[in-house]
Amino acid sequence: GPFQVGEAAIQFFAQPPEHTSTPRASNRKDPNFLRAELQERLHNGSLIYDFYVQFFVDEDKTPIEDGAKRWELGDARPMKIAQLVIPQQDLSTTAALNAAETVQGMGFNPWNSAGAEQLKPLGSLNRARQTVYMASAALRDEGSLPTASRCPVFRIVSALVRGVEVGLTATNRFINWSDWAKLNPYIGVLNLIHVRRILRQKNLVDTETLNSRAFYEQGFAYRGGCPVMKLVHRTADGSYNDLSNPHMGRAGTRFGRNIPLDKALALQRNAQLLTPNPRAVAQALMTRKSFQPVLQLNLLAAAWIQFMIHGWFFHEADSNQSVAIEVDPQDQDWTGPRPMQVQLTKVDPRALNDPQDHPTTFLNRESHWWDGSQIYGSTQAIQDKVRSHQDGKLRVDERGLLPKRFESSTSEINALEATGLTENWWLGMGLMHSLFTLEHNAICDRLKANYPRWDDEQLFQTARLVNAALMAKIHTVEWTVAILNHPTLKISLNTNWWGLFGERFHDLLDGTNTNEVLHGIPGSPKELSGVPYALTEEFTSVYRLHPLLPDDLVFHSVANGHQIEDLQWLGMEPSQSVASLADVVGPKARTIMEHIDLSDLFYSFGLMHPGAVALDNYPNFLRTLRHEDSVVDLAAVEIFRDRERGVPRYNEFRRQLHMKPAASFQELVGGNETLAQRLADVYGDIEEVDVMVGLFAEQPLPSGFGFSDTAFRLFILMAARRLNCDRFFTTDYTPEVYSPEGMAWINENTMQTVLLRHFPQLEPALRQVDNAFFPWNRVGGL
Repeated sequence: GPFQVGEAAIQFFAQPPEHTSTPRASNRKDPNFLRAELQERLHNGSLIYDFYVQFFVDEDKTPIEDGAKRWELGDARPMKIAQLVIPQQDLSTTAALNAAETVQGMGFNPWNSAGAEQLKPLGSLNRARQTVYMASAALRDEGSLPTASRCPVFRIVSALVRGVEVGLTATNRFINWSDWAKLNPYIGVLNLIHVRRILRQKNLVDTETLNSRAFYEQGFAYRGGCPVMKLVHRTADGSYNDLSNPHMGRAGTRFGRNIPLDKALALQRNAQLLTPNPRAVAQALMTRKSFQPVLQLNLLAAAWIQFMIHGWFFHEADSNQSVAIEVDPQDQDWTGPRPMQVQLTKVDPRALNDPQDHPTTFLNRESHWWDGSQIYGSTQAIQDKVRSHQDGKLRVDERGLLPKRFESSTSEINALEATGLTENWWLGMGLMHSLFTLEHNAICDRLKANYPRWDDEQLFQTARLVNAALMAKIHTVEWTVAILNHPTLKISLNTNWWGLFGERFHDLLDGTNTNEVLHGIPGSPKELSGVPYALTEEFTSVYRLHPLLPDDLVFHSVANGHQIEDLQWLGMEPSQSVASLADVVGPKARTIMEHIDLSDLFYSFGLMHPGAVALDNYPNFLRTLRHEDSVVDLAAVEIFRDRERGVPRYNEFRRQLHMKPAASFQELVGGNETLAQRLADVYGDIEEVDVMVGLFAEQPLPSGFGFSDTAFRLFILMAARRLNCDRFFTTDYTPEVYSPEGMAWINENTMQTVLLRHFPQLEPALRQVDNAFFPWNRVGGL
């Protein structure tokens, strides 16, 4: 198998200088006959081998991943670099036997070399050898296992976990364990693990075909030099995350599904795209009459999830095709042309030309991986623009703001920040992008201080790995815990990252992660569950969370707690001191960040609340949103998108997730007769309720939940899958790839430490706040 040596990739071999006869052991039935043969040969003289290396040429002649293809001597000319001499000796002496006993206690593994900074195994064969040799060593000498894994308590707990899972599976056909929220928290966690296992078996569907995969190969062959960097670092577009399927999850590949393809196809073919009218549905059920806040959260929670979504998925619109949505002539709120024109989602053109393909599949413009592409971009061109190309850092000005003006044909886009993705930009996005750009640069400083010989490229790539992993950790154990504030979920989400018994037990098991339940997913074996990884259309649908956005924003100073009232520079009247949502979107967000200190803006977001993800709470500004030369009702568009993309309506959505459908409108809304009647007036039939409407209407919610239990079922599956399938969170989540300092940075930091590192003046506001997404302290006694 190949190895990385510095910036090169090599294979090596040894052979005698000239052909010599090999003595045969006298008794080949002896299980130790190889040792007897070696003993005889060394008794007669020294053993000498010439040591050769072959250098990587290209992917065709000297493949890294294809272990079945030999590096031929004519393609990669061997170079003799040393001579290996095993001196003549007597292996029957007491000293030799003692040495043999010592060797017997060792575990051979090519990955034992990985601690050396300049020497790392590469390729699928070496990755397989790592697992096989560890298992072999454990079987041969149980004492070689790390202490925690051979601890009786560890084994008992492992057996209990497996036993409870088996019990849940066996009894689930007789007892409905789906109401996990009412169980003991630890039993509830194991039940959720059981639910996730069922979803992994039944709700992962690949939309790619042989022809679509063949298309990805066109023009994508690796050119020039050793491909070491793409093997140990993330690529710009997400390719080569899976080394045996380099296109899996990269930008420009298809969304997967969580429902059977034939079901999705039938829904698309028979979709009643305009029945009932999406605008009429939005008017009747989405219109925000008064703001419904979520008092347990602050507004950073709303900014965070949009920041994350930007790095996960983006459907492109088809500029050549649109649909007209009629607007009621009596609709006094509508300010745009009638009818409302909505561009269709751009279909993968390859599918249209292939009779064997699924006719309506859609491409994700962004990388599917959890790789921070909202900051770093999903193309090499964008990545090059955001980088300073010095000490691995990203571009920021002296105030900590991102530079402006990407090249674009529209002046409004030019006025936005230069970062990975700027669509749907508002102040919350500006704050998050600035914060984690600054965090990237702080990571670079730490790495450079500890590894002074690293160049710009290695600093950048390693800092990106660390920053992306830190964001994934914050999302898993802080944001999700805040918005799903339930005792079982606190355990469950910490289990995803740290294991069932938390961070301390995780540290005891360091280096023995073969059980994601006990140890957590990071560093565990990679698991695709038999289906190539992709984000899905249904997962996109449950992240329709625009009700989190408020109508108005009030800014305060963290120095004294006073409200910042002078906003005339924002084009507001002297009497106005409250900014509307319209005042903080697009280029206006940058204007605010240039006039109000970032620490004050973060403090203000820490005091304000997001909206509830519920009916009658969709921001009215987004209901008449100007988009280029048109006006759209974003709530109506989101309803239309689910229908267009073949996402089931609410009751069928629940059936596909193995949940009981709502028998009536009253059951859907938890007995609220008034709301049930309003839904009946719009839909007539409970089976026609759109998935987004049903998710917003669903009652009762589990205690502390910020969104529905139905949506949560997809989170159980897909949130863990984003970690399980990514080698940089599993097999390559190691100090050798991230560096020891990088791993320490991830483990040591939280959203609070990130905020305080860059804005230490926030300390009084965050003092004794358990979670940075919970409401902050007011300062100044106000």
